[in-house]
Amino acid sequence: MKLFQRLLVAPAALGLFVPMTATNATEVNLEDISIYSEVETSIHSDVESIDFSNSFNNNDRSTENLLAGGEGLGLGSPDSDSFSSTTVASFSTDFILGAVDGSSNEQVSAGYSYQIDLSTSFTGEDSFFVSIDAGNAGDPLAEMDLNSGGDGLTVDGIGYQFPLGNKTQVVVGESIDGSSLYNTACVYGGFTNTLDDCGNASSAFTTVGDDSTGLSISYDIGGGFTGALGLATASGANGIFGKATQDFVGGQLSYNADNYGISVTYADREEQKMFIRNSQETPISEYLLDSFYYGFNAYYKPDSAALPSLSVGYELGDLAGLTEDTDQWFAGVQWDELGPGTLGAAVGTAGAIGEESEELLMYEAFYAYQVNDSMTITPAIYVQETAAGSEDLTGLVVKTSFSF
Repeated sequence: MKLFQRLLVAPAALGLFVPMTATNATEVNLEDISIYSEVETSIHSDVESIDFSNSFNNNDRSTENLLAGGEGLGLGSPDSDSFSSTTVASFSTDFILGAVDGSSNEQVSAGYSYQIDLSTSFTGEDSFFVSIDAGNAGDPLAEMDLNSGGDGLTVDGIGYQFPLGNKTQVVVGESIDGSSLYNTACVYGGFTNTLDDCGNASSAFTTVGDDSTGLSISYDIGGGFTGALGLATASGANGIFGKATQDFVGGQLSYNADNYGISVTYADREEQKMFIRNSQETPISEYLLDSFYYGFNAYYKPDSAALPSLSVGYELGDLAGLTEDTDQWFAGVQWDELGPGTLGAAVGTAGAIGEESEELLMYEAFYAYQVNDSMTITPAIYVQETAAGSEDLTGLVVKTSFSF
């Protein structure tokens, strides 16, 4: 535990990070990217948006400059080459400082994650969106679910959402989850990469990859019920339903009342490639085997703010009969208004566990303290069990988040 004695100086070191300006690169979450009817206030519910149409002086183009907050983007009248009045942008940054005891690299490490989200509407009911990000939060802080693609800005997702009638929404794009329009019954805001999936990582396509093609459709059945369909391809695939592409297809049925909800999620994932060989053992053709996943989630939010919400999840995996079937579970509680911040804690399996394998658990707790509308500091701790004979991993971190 000498490592954590050294971490006593971490709060002082954290102060060095506050004035810096690098950024948050979480994956594109289409539930947070709204169509134009919502986009005038925010692309993300927790990120302040900037309307380019009001960020410059239309009568004085000679003085227009691009500022940190996006001011100056635009060139005048709607007939010129300028951003439309429906275009908004949001910027976010995460700095993280911490260490993981039991890992091969136990020193105190630092990382950052940066994200730019852009959205515009063409009809008033649709949304074209782009996410651009960077980050270096890899090992040993990879479990913190921050971007680790490097210092260069890259397109992390691009897509288009539009309505079909009054009850159907469709979204399609690249690096888009097939579950983008799913309504999974979970209200826990997890801190680690493993537990923030609410126990349905495979059935909800969250493990597909960052550069896959995605299609998601939702339908408002009425009476609190919502149905959704999802389609995605494996990372690097340039199309869907190809002869050798790995296609993932699924669906979800959910129900939400005033203070509780349930959802059932299903996925058929082509994940294992098999070869047919000739007498010389030369591959002459190939085919993909299907794995099937079934996810079950529920949550309950008491009327009293003094009591925490409870979210639970369970998932079964039928892995094509070639390897042992898997299951995983999750349970999390969260006080949304405990003092000036939010307190959360969760326990669950450390990912999907084979039915004949040792069950390994993971625990986490965090407190997100909102300093002001644009800055949040979150200290957190997690413990991840490892196979017998190995030391468990214990992570102690502090994350500082900025939105502007």
